[in-house]
Amino acid sequence: MSRTAPTVALKQSETPTRKGLHNGQIYEEMFAAILEQRLAPGTKLSEDTLGEIFGVSRTVIRAVLQRLAHERIVQIHPNRGAFVSEPSPAEAHEVLQARRLIEAGIVREAIRKQMPSDMETLRQSVAAERESLEQGDHESWVRLSGNFHLKLAAIAKNRTLVAYVKELVSRTSLIIVQYQKGNVSPCSCDEHTQIIKAIEARDEEKAVELMMAHLKACEDQLNLQNDEEKADLFSIFAKPGGRADKKRRAV
Repeated sequence: MSRTAPTVALKQSETPTRKGLHNGQIYEEMFAAILEQRLAPGTKLSEDTLGEIFGVSRTVIRAVLQRLAHERIVQIHPNRGAFVSEPSPAEAHEVLQARRLIEAGIVREAIRKQMPSDMETLRQSVAAERESLEQGDHESWVRLSGNFHLKLAAIAKNRTLVAYVKELVSRTSLIIVQYQKGNVSPCSCDEHTQIIKAIEARDEEKAVELMMAHLKACEDQLNLQNDEEKADLFSIFAKPGGRADKKRRAV
């Protein structure tokens, strides 16, 4: 799945470079490109190309890539360079399990610490999600869908949890690109709305139940078969015509 042209995904205008950006701004732009699924798993992140795009040195780009690698969004291979991470099925299961464990706790904390303004912020977030869907703006919708979970974590008023959720949401975005079955929605506006109602009503068990069902629905839309099956020559050539049968199933 490797790709070698990050320029198209990151370039926002006809201007060849954008000088004056600091590390944090470049990090946020690259993070957004991954979250919005503009940078797909396996994309090669050339230091020279990114330096040209952002008008900074390779040293600056290298620091940004190291930060993204620390969050497991980017993988750095010696003598090969940096690539957008390609999560394995096992990693995908771990990420989704971690989200269930962490976000159940976030929902409980959000119920205890919510303010009326917090609920309004969440409703506005869902309204923006719905509008982007109606306009066919997939990139904005993916970003806003993930942001809902970040905003919910912020209501829990725990910066460590927010950091964990930010990493998990971005890794989930990569997982969806890599393993999603067809063109199905990984995150439902209606499900977000129901979660908001349960939190506002301070119905802790209902809110947690809805969040777990929501994350399970996301996972059910992924094809997380073990990679080893793809390389099992015995099963591929186990019977005459096996190759043709395999091809028909894949079409």
